[in-house]
Amino acid sequence: MTGEIKHTFSLPDKIGPDRVPKDSRFVVSIAHDQQELEAAQRLRYLVFIEELGGTGDMVDHDRRLEKDYFDPFATHLILRDMARPDGDRVIGVYRLMQQDAAQAAGRFYCAAEYDLTPLTGSGLKLLELGRSCLHPAYRGGMAMMHLWQALAIYVQDHEIDILFGVASFHGTDLERLAAPLSLLFHRHLAPPELRVRAIGAGAVDFTPLPEDQIDRVTALRDTPALIKAYLRIGGVVGQGVYVDRDFNTTDISLILPTSGVTAMQRQIYTRARRNG
Repeated sequence: MTGEIKHTFSLPDKIGPDRVPKDSRFVVSIAHDQQELEAAQRLRYLVFIEELGGTGDMVDHDRRLEKDYFDPFATHLILRDMARPDGDRVIGVYRLMQQDAAQAAGRFYCAAEYDLTPLTGSGLKLLELGRSCLHPAYRGGMAMMHLWQALAIYVQDHEIDILFGVASFHGTDLERLAAPLSLLFHRHLAPPELRVRAIGAGAVDFTPLPEDQIDRVTALRDTPALIKAYLRIGGVVGQGVYVDRDFNTTDISLILPTSGVTAMQRQIYTRARRNG
């Protein structure tokens, strides 16, 4: 793949200070060319390959790039810290795919793990979120808030109804993950009309532990921060889990109605004022 990346992001290349929390260090943009895409793939390699022990058919270990078939079809949201050295500024990424991009690619990425018929047959406008990651040095701060605000702008401008994608627990030991997974299915299972179902070789029709046997504090502690963040703003989960041995993860399907994005924006502005 060379030249311009196919995308449908209608916003300015840089999401200006009138639309995101003011912080001159951080700039949100989209990838327009191969060099910018590779900067995103390089961060993904650091997180998904080096940190989490994943792999994949198209991973370029020599150049330290985590890439796959869907990258040329997607919109790549990039967060830069302008205080870092030139060439090493990308500290956060999101991969976005609308229905037209999925049609061009042949399917949504997570259609290999979940039967998306409840979503694709709903008549709602969909946006798949994927390959979300932050540089380890920026977790727990305002960096993700900048990415989320840009995402909220995108959702608003493109009149998206439903956001969805897979989110991951590190590791594939379902016994170790039983408590946090069980809590998700007891408390955050999607309504039947949106309830996608795990399919394929890695699909497991997970049976939750009885709720009275779950240590809720420990289960929440063992749930990744990004999943908890989506749940706080109204995210729900599909049926079953998918064990992805290439990426050394156990995946769940997360579905977020657009109303949750409004809650996301309120959280962002609250945190921005608190830190302002």
